[in-house]
Amino acid sequence: MIPIRSFLFVPGNRESWIDKVPGYGADAVILDLEDSVPAASKAEARVLVGNKIAWLADQNERVYVRVNRSPHLYDFDDLLAVCRDGLEGIVMSKPGGPEDMHLIDAQIAEAEMRNGLEVGSLVVVPTLETARSIQLAYDLAIHPRTSAICGPSAKNGDVARAVGFRWTAGGRETLYMKSRVVIAARAAGKQPMGGLWQQVHDLDGHRAASDLDRDLGMTGEMILHPAAVPVVNAVYSPSPEDVAYYQGMIEAFDAGVAEGRAAVVYDGEHIDLAHVKTAREMVELARSLAQ
Repeated sequence: MIPIRSFLFVPGNRESWIDKVPGYGADAVILDLEDSVPAASKAEARVLVGNKIAWLADQNERVYVRVNRSPHLYDFDDLLAVCRDGLEGIVMSKPGGPEDMHLIDAQIAEAEMRNGLEVGSLVVVPTLETARSIQLAYDLAIHPRTSAICGPSAKNGDVARAVGFRWTAGGRETLYMKSRVVIAARAAGKQPMGGLWQQVHDLDGHRAASDLDRDLGMTGEMILHPAAVPVVNAVYSPSPEDVAYYQGMIEAFDAGVAEGRAAVVYDGEHIDLAHVKTAREMVELARSLAQ
């Protein structure tokens, strides 16, 4: 599965916003049935989201839905309404730990069966918003349904309250949390994701925050506003200069191997097989994103 760079939330009760999704350029969209939908609009939003999934998929959009958590279950009415052809997965809000992953897995399986989908076909992206879920990140990441885990760090959001950190624009307070998410995801072979920058008009600040997440090993992030899509896509994509650099590295190394050497000097740096493996991954990533 191609990594998701820009994972855009769209409120599930805003039909006009949903209709604009194909023009936003996001890698994937999250139609939200959780916090962004007022309780009084929930039933109507559920129907709207369910009816929009196939249309969005026909527009080559990758579609996810975030569902509500009740005291005992994830909202089964939500899942029955949205687990249908065209949906790629469910964004899982506020898991406490792996027991919640097993819970939503069973609920999704039931919804898949009732709606005629292959059981196990939908993926899940847990959003780690509790201290316990961050501590047990690997146990959530390793579940077969999990395709990515997200460690969000919105100002004054659920994570900030759960962990108790004081938000800063530089993000120092989130370094440990985000690193735990990256290592857990990488160890499980899943995608590590960050977000959420909520100062939606401060795109320079958003770019700086995204650069920090990318430096730590994140490969994409959840975002709140379509204006951030090009910023985020650029941060998590190899630039043309990057591709040229890595392609040159591969060529220099291959030439060295042809001459019987296992290491070369390229652009003033010692290069061996480990570096070239990275270069090949970056060139392949750029190729896959260009498709």
